[in-house]
Amino acid sequence: MSGIAGVTGEKVGKDQLQEMIGKLTHRGPDNTITRQVADGGLACCELSLSPRATPAMAGKEEPVVLLDGDIYQEIPPGQTNVGFIREVYQREGREGLAKIDGSFACAIVDRGETILARDAVGSRPLIYRARGNRLYFASEAKALLAWSDTVEELPPGHFYSSQEGLQPFPRHTFTTPDFSTPAEAAEILRELLIKATGKMMADGAVQGVSLSGGLDSSIIAAIAKEIDPGIKLFSTTIKRYPSKDLEFAKLMAEFLDLEHHIYQITDQDIDRILDKAVYHLESFDEDCVSGTTANIYTSKLTTVFTNAILVGEGADELFGGYFAELKEVESEEQREEVAEKLVQIAYNTALRRLDRSWLAHSVNYRTPFLDPEVVAFSRKIPLELKVYHDEARGIDIEKWILREAFRGMLPKEIANRTKLRFAGGTGVDDLMDELTAKYVSEDEFKATPRSETGIKLNSPKELYYYKLFRQHFPAGYEKMTARWDPFK
Repeated sequence: MSGIAGVTGEKVGKDQLQEMIGKLTHRGPDNTITRQVADGGLACCELSLSPRATPAMAGKEEPVVLLDGDIYQEIPPGQTNVGFIREVYQREGREGLAKIDGSFACAIVDRGETILARDAVGSRPLIYRARGNRLYFASEAKALLAWSDTVEELPPGHFYSSQEGLQPFPRHTFTTPDFSTPAEAAEILRELLIKATGKMMADGAVQGVSLSGGLDSSIIAAIAKEIDPGIKLFSTTIKRYPSKDLEFAKLMAEFLDLEHHIYQITDQDIDRILDKAVYHLESFDEDCVSGTTANIYTSKLTTVFTNAILVGEGADELFGGYFAELKEVESEEQREEVAEKLVQIAYNTALRRLDRSWLAHSVNYRTPFLDPEVVAFSRKIPLELKVYHDEARGIDIEKWILREAFRGMLPKEIANRTKLRFAGGTGVDDLMDELTAKYVSEDEFKATPRSETGIKLNSPKELYYYKLFRQHFPAGYEKMTARWDPFK
C-alpha cells in the first residue's frame, strides 16, 4: 500500500516532488522516495505491512514502475509486488497487467512513454491531468492542486498512455467452474470466497476485520477466524443513537468468540471530522461523506492493533444487495442491466469511501468479495438466485445465494437479516442531518440547488459538504464527486 505521484514531459525539482508526495503520506507514512527521470520526476510514500516491507518503486533503469496496491497471486520467492509488476510488463507489455490477480494502480515510465494502469475493479485510485506532452498523476487529486485546476480519474480496467491516450484493458476473464443447481452454485461461491480470503491473509499482514454486523462483514469474519483464530473485530456506532448493527456485531463476535473492539462516535467527533472527511474523500456526495465519517473512526480504532484489515464491501453490488432498487425495475432484461451496472460502478458505491477513510489513518484494506474469481463467478449467477422469490412465504430475499452459501457458518439471526446501508446501520445518517442543520438552512439550500459546475445538490446537508469541498478544491475537481447511490 502506498501513495504514488509524478510529472513527466516537464522538468520538476526534488522540492516539488516532495511537496506532491507530502500530500499523500497518510497512504504511506513509513518511507518516502523521490526520483528524477529524463523528462520529469516520480515519487512514492510506502506503508510497511508488518511483518514485511512493501516497496512501491522498482527499476534502477527504465522501465521504472510505481505501485499502489497488493498482488495476490503466487510470485517468485524474494520478489516484491512492484518488482513483479515490472517483470510482467517487461515480458508481456502493458496487456499483461490485465491478467494480474490483485488490487492495484500503477505508473510505468519507459523510453519516453508514461503508462498509467488500474485493475478492473478499481479499488486503488489514480488521478491524472494530461496537457500536451505533459502528464501529471497521483493517487489522490489533492497532490495535483499545484499543477492543475482540473483533473480526471483513470477508470477501472483502463490504461492511459502519454502517447496513445485512454484505452480499455484487453478483455481477460478469470476462469471459474460452471454449475447446474443452486446448491452447486452456493458450494462454488463458498469455496471461491474462502480461497480469496486466504490469499489476502497469506502474507500475515491482516490482523483484523471491520465488522458492521451485516451479512457481508460477518461472513468475512467467520472465514477469517478459520484461518487465524486470533483475528480481531472492529466496529463503530453512534453513542447517542446505538444502532441495530451494533447489536448484530456483538452477536457475531460472541458467536465466533473473538476479541471485539467498539468505538462510540460522539456529536463532537462528527463536528470535528467533517472537514477532514470531505478533504480525504475528495467528494461532497452526502451518502459517501456519512459512510466515510463512520469508517474514519473505525480505521482510527484499528490503528492501535494493526495496519491491515479485511472488509466486506462489494457483496451488495455482486449478489443483489440493492434489492429495493432492483425491485423497482419492471422488466427482467432491465433488471439484469441494472445489476451489471452496479458491478461496474462498485468504486462509486463503496470503494472510494473505503480507500479514503481507511488510508486516512494508514490502514490497508483488503476486499475478498472483489477477488477477480469471485467477481467472475458472480456474473454467472442468474439474478433470480441473487434476489430469490420464496413462493411459500410470498417474499423476495436479497443476496439469497450468498446466504445459502454461508448459512452454516453464521448465527441464524445474521443469516436471515436484511440489509442496512453502512451509515444508516451505524446511526450516522440521522445525526448528520441534525448536526449540519446549524450550518445550512432550507432557504439557503433552495437558493443554491446546484454546484458551480451544475451538479445537483440533494439536501441542505450536501450543500454544507459542498461548501467544505470548495474550501479545499477548485470547481474543476467537482467531477471527482461520484455518487454512492447509483439511482440518485
